[in-house]
Order: sequence, then C-alpha cells, then structure tokens
Amino acid sequence: MELFFSPMACSLASRTVLYEAGAEARFTQVDGRAKRTRDGRDYWQINPMGQVPALRTPEGWLLTENAAVLQYLAESWPAAGLLPADAGARARVRQWLAFIGTELHKAVFVPLLDPQAPADVKAYAMEKAALRLSVLEAHLQAHEHLEGDYGVADIYLAVVLNWAPYAGVDLARWPAVLAYHRRIGQREAVARALREEFALYQEEQRQRAA
Repeated sequence: MELFFSPMACSLASRTVLYEAGAEARFTQVDGRAKRTRDGRDYWQINPMGQVPALRTPEGWLLTENAAVLQYLAESWPAAGLLPADAGARARVRQWLAFIGTELHKAVFVPLLDPQAPADVKAYAMEKAALRLSVLEAHLQAHEHLEGDYGVADIYLAVVLNWAPYAGVDLARWPAVLAYHRRIGQREAVARALREEFALYQEEQRQRAA
C-alpha cells in the first residue's frame, strides 16, 4: 500500500488512520506546487486532479478523494474501531465527513489559505466560517466526538482545524471546538503524525527558500 501525501495537507488524516490502525504503508511525498513526487514522478500522471491523498491499494488500483480513502482504510482495519458497525451511526459519520470536506475544507479553508485568492473571496470565506464553526460548537458542547467514539471523522476534522491559525481563524471564539481540537491532538497517533509531517513541511519550506 502506498499513500501519496503532501506535508500538513488533508492527507495527514490518512497517515493518522494508518498509525491508529498499526498498518504498514509506503509514504510518498508530493510537492504540492511542482506536482512531482520525491522520487521524480509526474504526479499528474498518477492523479489527474493533482491532489492528495491518493492511495495505491495492495490490489494495485488507485483510490482518491479524502473521505473515500479514510473510509477504505478504516474498513480495511476494522479492529481499530474507527468506523461504527451500526448502519445509522456509520451514515452519520459519512454526513460529518461530507460536512468537513465541503463546508469547512473547501468552502472556508481553501480560499483562506490560497495566496492567490482575492481579498473579497477571503472575506466571503471568513463569513462562511462563523456559521459552520457555530454548528460544530453546538454539537461538541454536548458530545465528546462527532459520532459515538473517536473515529475517521474526528481525525479529518482535527487536521482541518490545524489550519485555523494559518488562515486567521481564532478558534477561541468557539471554546468547545478549541477544547476538542486540543483533546484529539493529545492522542499518540495524532501527535506522531503531526510531528512527523510538520518536520517535513519545514524542510520543504527551507528548500523552496534556498
């Protein structure tokens, strides 16, 4: 199994799931700007969208899109307990994955973190952030996790929330969300994945500046 990732991108969630499951995988770093892998391959030829994560399965086929990769990994290692067995609870996990991917990741953080996005686009995205984080705040005031026990939706959300300070989003306005993010970040697998990828991110930034 081969995971294509870029440091501190949403593919960090897939790395975290693998660590939580104790699963083996080869990690192939992708330069998000040049769209080339560390071993020199043209990433456009691997994933025509040029995005991470992409997962080369043991059967040899490629799986893309973050929510799909996360669910595939969780289903491949059910003993890790990262997806609920109950059909209704699993449907609600999919709902949360869709919410995180569309309402937070793409609608809010992509434009806020894009250096080429115009100021009015960033302002529009910041306005969108308030409602979405308020929905999360209300839920997390009453629940320890997004759905039942800790799972793939929590892992994905924690990764997206990592971007808040770099996007100018102050999570202190939503104290339950902030406390949740800190709590998830204390898990061993989460902290390990973040530590390793942040070091790779810093190295990548130094190489670009050189």
